[in-house]
Amino acid sequence: MGNPKAFLEISRQEAGYRPVHDRIHDFGEVEQTLNTRERKQQASRCMDCGVPFCHWACPLGNKAPEWNEALSRGEWERAYRLLSTTNPFPEFTGRICPALCEKACVLNLYDHQPTTNRENEAAITEAAFREAYIQPRTDIRRNGKRVAVVGAGPAGLAAACDLNLMGYSVTVYEKNEAAGGLLRYGIPNFKLNKAIIDRRMNILEAEGITFRYGQDVVFADGRPQLDQPFDAYVIATGTPTARDLKAPGRELRGVHFALELLSQQNRVLAGIEFTDEQRITAKGKDVLVIGGGDTGSDCIGTAHRQGCRSVTQIEIMPRPVEGPDDPANPWPGYPRTLKTTSSHEEGCTRRWNINTLEFLGSDGKLTGVRVQEIDWQPNPEGGRPLMVPKGEPEVIKAELVLLAMGFLKPEHPQYAADVFVCGDAANGASLVVRALASGRQTAKKVDQYLRQ
Repeated sequence: MGNPKAFLEISRQEAGYRPVHDRIHDFGEVEQTLNTRERKQQASRCMDCGVPFCHWACPLGNKAPEWNEALSRGEWERAYRLLSTTNPFPEFTGRICPALCEKACVLNLYDHQPTTNRENEAAITEAAFREAYIQPRTDIRRNGKRVAVVGAGPAGLAAACDLNLMGYSVTVYEKNEAAGGLLRYGIPNFKLNKAIIDRRMNILEAEGITFRYGQDVVFADGRPQLDQPFDAYVIATGTPTARDLKAPGRELRGVHFALELLSQQNRVLAGIEFTDEQRITAKGKDVLVIGGGDTGSDCIGTAHRQGCRSVTQIEIMPRPVEGPDDPANPWPGYPRTLKTTSSHEEGCTRRWNINTLEFLGSDGKLTGVRVQEIDWQPNPEGGRPLMVPKGEPEVIKAELVLLAMGFLKPEHPQYAADVFVCGDAANGASLVVRALASGRQTAKKVDQYLRQ
């Protein structure tokens, strides 16, 4: 530690967001940055704990005390080298990770002012790109074996990156027109500019990874059916099936899955054109988002930028506890408390304990949604609590409904011994940082298998 008393003398300072009146008119990243002096001060607050719970909480095992110490001393290149030993893509997690490490920080227990690890991570990586510390590896020794990765989302990219550096010739097959998975087609540009993905892709391609886009891979005989044989296969196809809501009126025009809106908007920003009939837009509409998670929040921010009239978000589960502490999941666990995102700050009516009964429409077009407030009561037989109606049904006016209720865990056939599954495809929908960790772990398993 450069200053062992820094956490007592310096308060937590977040970079914050661009003003609402400015940011809702474009899809530029909403988060701002601190200057170099302030960023080094924030890194100096890390106490280098004897038991670093941040390291324990991070699925990647990031060694935050080590790179925070380097950053506090202005040793940016050393900070990046330390960070990149555990995290292959810190420019992604530095923008969109919920920072499990910060919730487990001892300073969060002490005064709810944990070290700004996520922002520090992003700052270190941006400095590394800016100062050209990050260069394609040209010293990779090939071992003559070939591995196919199906899916170019976070897990697939992490597996491909590690396997490539181990010396395997890696080919990545992706059904979409570009790499990134939900990073590119699910997360809005105002949280993650897609140039950040492209920048990393240039590095991976220069290091020898081959990418094949527009490849909708089929499976037979326990393996993906590809255009050439491989010594091993990694399945990283994510969770492609969104959870649906089979209420009456689901077929009405104006009811869409959240990713239909989010992926289309990201493609529009990438220059892809859609007809008026194909275009999903919130412009001039009352929007209802069903689902209270991050995907729902992303829909809110996107609706504002498209020029909606209003946004309402409903969630069937109870309102989370407010404040920094969660009695049901105490430190160093991640608190399940009420989360207010930058999109919520831009304007949104939020309601909990609301059940959707029916989609209403006229001439095939959505006009509203009939909902009802409910209570959750203990089940006398044990297990899942019982949903009990409360009050009278009501109608929420809406011309656009976005279903953001999560994704179904994929079911897989029996694969051959040389096929490995990772990320959301293996574990169900989760965090990007967990997908990266799974991809790295799977790369090690493939290496062990091929070394037998």
